[in-house]
Amino acid sequence: MRAFSIKLHRILALLGGLAILIWGLSGLLHPIMVTWGPQQAVFFPPSTPLDLSEARPFGEVFEEAGLQEARAVKVIASDGRSLLQVTAAPMEPRRYFDLLTGGEIEGQDRTQAEFLARYYTQASEPLRSVEFITEFTDNYPSVNRLLPVYRVAFERQDDLAIYVYTETNASAGVSNRFKDIVQTGFRWFHSWSWFPREADWARTVLILMLVGSAFAMTLSGIAMLVLIRRKARAPGIRGWHRIAGYGLAVPALFFTSSGLFHLLQYSVDPPVPALRLSEPLDLTSGTYDLTADWKAVSEGMPIGSVSIIEDQAGRVLYRLGLQASRSGGPVTPKEIRNARFDGVEVTGPAVYLDAATGEVLDEGDRGLALELAGRFTGAGPEAVEGMKLVTRFGAAYDFRNKRLPVWQVDYGAPVHATVFVDTTTGVLADQTLDRQKAERLSFSMLHKWNFLHPLGRDGQNLATALGALSLVVAIGGLGLVLDLQRRKRRKAGQVQ
Repeated sequence: MRAFSIKLHRILALLGGLAILIWGLSGLLHPIMVTWGPQQAVFFPPSTPLDLSEARPFGEVFEEAGLQEARAVKVIASDGRSLLQVTAAPMEPRRYFDLLTGGEIEGQDRTQAEFLARYYTQASEPLRSVEFITEFTDNYPSVNRLLPVYRVAFERQDDLAIYVYTETNASAGVSNRFKDIVQTGFRWFHSWSWFPREADWARTVLILMLVGSAFAMTLSGIAMLVLIRRKARAPGIRGWHRIAGYGLAVPALFFTSSGLFHLLQYSVDPPVPALRLSEPLDLTSGTYDLTADWKAVSEGMPIGSVSIIEDQAGRVLYRLGLQASRSGGPVTPKEIRNARFDGVEVTGPAVYLDAATGEVLDEGDRGLALELAGRFTGAGPEAVEGMKLVTRFGAAYDFRNKRLPVWQVDYGAPVHATVFVDTTTGVLADQTLDRQKAERLSFSMLHKWNFLHPLGRDGQNLATALGALSLVVAIGGLGLVLDLQRRKRRKAGQVQ
């Protein structure tokens, strides 16, 4: 075993060492980008006092606009006022209506995007461009999840730009020249995004060969540490390399095994975008005039949002979202960055009214979430194994989804998956199949080191960066030097 471990370690030294250098150095770019990249200046979405007592009845607005169905309908905060927002089709600009007159406001989706861009960045410079994006790109990759979005760029020396998602008044990401450069470097050298899509199989094979070499080299190195006992420390670089192995063997195993697992999982079972809007709502069935009874309905309740959704039985409902407390919320760039990754609930509980009769529903948010999950999966409540409200991001539902709170519903047979539904507009926010959960947990804990979450976001990033840098220098760098020295001696006719 000793002889085999030594031989295998030397055979894999060149490829494995190069792999550690490539992925170690490129991996360092991620905590750099997260820690020093641009952040939004305001965390909570915009809000305005909600008063529908003088608003036009929604049914009249829909009838005058010729709207019989829509994918989502809600009242949203705009620049100093509230507007009725209608999503007619998933990838088209949203339509907006004045609450008082019921008239449609042409081009408001772009105007809303500009308002959100200035609100979240607090930038006052002129706009350079406003782009409507319906497909993921290199600058806005699929990891961001949300589509369609607007990219709003400002006339600034740092090329500040923000992606905004008007359906939820959310910031989908902030970028500038620094982040674009770092992100490009990460994609090129960590994900190898420069490979043509039609040759993705070749990219997978090459990365598998390199990362697999690093993983096998790590295992053989651990075997050498266990099987070979020295009475005295080896001289020079060899001694330092061995000492580093004792301290870095476990981190090296974490990075290489989880990276290899991630690559194999995604090559066999590539991820499919899970975000899905509800089926079209029947806007002609809402005969109850919510606006006429607004004062009675809202009395004693701090209502912050109103949306129209549909339950599993096809019943159209008004969802009245209560405001969450914003006192003590994140303010500084560091607090906002941590809140974005950890998640802070920005809405309170909800009350549901039947849009046909105005009656209050007893089942509430939990009951509706269960019905929505059943509609998206096609499974009945008997298949549900667990259910809970998710108010913070974590390993199972991370910050990339940019929606909180959501309901997590765990399904057994025949679904074998966990789904996350947003009851605000009846959206399927994410879905994880049971066969994908092991890889997600591995990548979260062993690759991103989320087990260090108690140290805080900065502490976790610092520990991950130091671990990667130590591997690059003490394992990859010193190991490659030793390998080159050995090859030089062999070439000179010396026998190791």
